[in-house]
Amino acid sequence: MAKVLTVGEILVEIVATTKGDGFREAQPLIGPFPSGAPAIFIDQVGKLGKPCAILGRVGDDDFGQLNLDRLRRDGVDVSGVEVAPGESTGSAFVRYREDGSRVFVFNIANAACGTLPATPHGRAVMDGCTHMHVMGTALSAPGLAARAMEAVEVVKQNGGTLSFDPNLRPEILNTPGLREALDRVLAQTDLFMPSGDEIFLFTEAQTEAEAVAELLERGVRDIVIKRGADGASHFDAGGRTDVAAIAVEELDPTGAGDCFGGAFVSFWLDGADPATALTHANAAGARAVTRLGPMEGTSTRAELAALLATTETG
Repeated sequence: MAKVLTVGEILVEIVATTKGDGFREAQPLIGPFPSGAPAIFIDQVGKLGKPCAILGRVGDDDFGQLNLDRLRRDGVDVSGVEVAPGESTGSAFVRYREDGSRVFVFNIANAACGTLPATPHGRAVMDGCTHMHVMGTALSAPGLAARAMEAVEVVKQNGGTLSFDPNLRPEILNTPGLREALDRVLAQTDLFMPSGDEIFLFTEAQTEAEAVAELLERGVRDIVIKRGADGASHFDAGGRTDVAAIAVEELDPTGAGDCFGGAFVSFWLDGADPATALTHANAAGARAVTRLGPMEGTSTRAELAALLATTETG
């Protein structure tokens, strides 16, 4: 059975219970919640029963232990997570505006999660995995990018597969070395998972259809475009598959795309057809937004089946 690996930031999220613009006055808060895009993704993979692991760093503090406990409980191999004495676990303070947008205060670059040195144990974890999932956030952080690229090379050289979720804001694409790293990863990608217009960051195409055709011609085997409330689409040499989103009452959208990705990759690795994989991934994303906290809505197979059964009979 495939074992899935990801590399990247592990942090806690603390959420203001009021709506407004920022943190320039005292706010009531709830949390800490386990978080970090790669951590949410891999927790979803673990909840679905797939062997999986994450490489990262946390501080020797309660926030780090909170994350390790959650990931272990949900079936994630955390033996490659370094606990850094004297350092603090990364954090994100979040407040929602009235229009639903969010404002963040991050402590990532200067926290334990901001660096990830090479270690023999980390290399052993890489050698034990057969699928690598790259998040763009890992490539955009100088202290993480080298390990992410090392993991890509190791897994691919060992005959494994690679999925890639860019998860990038256009304004950071000029980060030194980032564009080169993105191109290197894309050249080895089997499954590409952009959100909406992110697909245009990697081609000169003017339309989505042209961009898809160009990427397939360049060797990407499968493309999944996440469209939020408009569902998702899968493209490969055999054509296109569209699956509608599941309508739910949204409480907290943070982590929904990571849950979608974790579910799709899990079903894709199991050989599911595109419609089945998209349907379960949409269910994972939908269920995620109904829970407060970015990792609180990761789903088991039984929970996804229950949601889909309700949708079919509703």
